[in-house]
Amino acid sequence: MENSAVQSAVLAGSVVHDMSIWGLFMQADFIVKAVMIGLVLASFWCWAIIFEKVMRMRRLRRQASQFEESFWSGGSLDDLFDRIGSRPVDPMSAVFSSAMREWRRSTSRGGKDGDPHHSLSERIDRVMQITLNRELEQLERYMTFLASVGSTAPFVGLFGTVWGIMNSFAAIAISKNTSLAVVAPGIAEALFATALGLVAAIPAVVAYNKLSTDINRYAGRLEAFSGEFGTILSRQSEDEA
Repeated sequence: MENSAVQSAVLAGSVVHDMSIWGLFMQADFIVKAVMIGLVLASFWCWAIIFEKVMRMRRLRRQASQFEESFWSGGSLDDLFDRIGSRPVDPMSAVFSSAMREWRRSTSRGGKDGDPHHSLSERIDRVMQITLNRELEQLERYMTFLASVGSTAPFVGLFGTVWGIMNSFAAIAISKNTSLAVVAPGIAEALFATALGLVAAIPAVVAYNKLSTDINRYAGRLEAFSGEFGTILSRQSEDEA
């Protein structure tokens, strides 16, 4: 395969090369083509992840605002829990539902544990933390892929570039012709791999940093709510004692 690429490069001076993007791809060596295809697929997958995450974060922020408005409206927590049901639509509702479910389970037993108030508060906090961690784990899904593409895509593209330039220099050695026309097409094909690597990496890095910040801010919002709600239930438990 490498010999055929070298022989093609030797004949570069007598062959009209297509310098369009499609032409650079079709004239590239097999390994360079594989690198290009891999980078293009990684770029498409990154954009799919970015689009899904951005839309999901917008939806979650809107749903959290709607839930907080209902929660702090002064209505009954039991009525709010009955409306949400067993299928909360967003992480904040899920944290609320898990705490209320534990609260109802404990109060239905009459609070006859050894230290009812202390143990109930601990159980509610633990349940909310478990739910919060599970929801954030789902939210952070595929973020590692963005980070991996952002850090490795330039090096993958550089590998394709180095391989293509090696073939171009091999063509010079065989043809004993240092004319730029002999090696320019091969070098252009090789540099195209680096360009694709940057095209895949730059959006992945920018999106990873932006989405990580948004997810961390949203996680802080969930933690603040769980702390406030845990305090409310603990105070209510003490008032009913």
